[in-house]
Amino acid sequence: MTRTTKMQFAAGVLAALLSCGAFAQGAPQAVTEKRTDVVQLGSGYRASKLHGASVYNRNKDDIGTLDDLIVAPGDHSTYAVLSVGGFLGMDKHLVAVPFADLQIENRQVILPDATKKSLEALPEFKYAPD
Repeated sequence: MTRTTKMQFAAGVLAALLSCGAFAQGAPQAVTEKRTDVVQLGSGYRASKLHGASVYNRNKDDIGTLDDLIVAPGDHSTYAVLSVGGFLGMDKHLVAVPFADLQIENRQVILPDATKKSLEALPEFKYAPD
């Protein structure tokens, strides 16, 4: 490859990179900054620590287990996937409830007005295939 050909090749690569915005300066940002109280947030509950937690109603009845948290694709609402019924993971019935309906008090997850029967009556939640 001659020196001229090498320079033309390099110029072509540079032009392609610049045209695709790889080196664009001052491009508008899609992310907006929001101040967060990190001290207060740090005392919150991590999803990884909530996984597997027992869920109780206001009568302190064990009504299920928190199996997962799902963020809805459209509005980014968060849902708790609860495992209800079954024995040792067999025949468990998964249901989704709005995470906002749960209360977390004294490190316990509470769905105040629910019962095992009312949760089992909800439509079964099924994960979409990966």
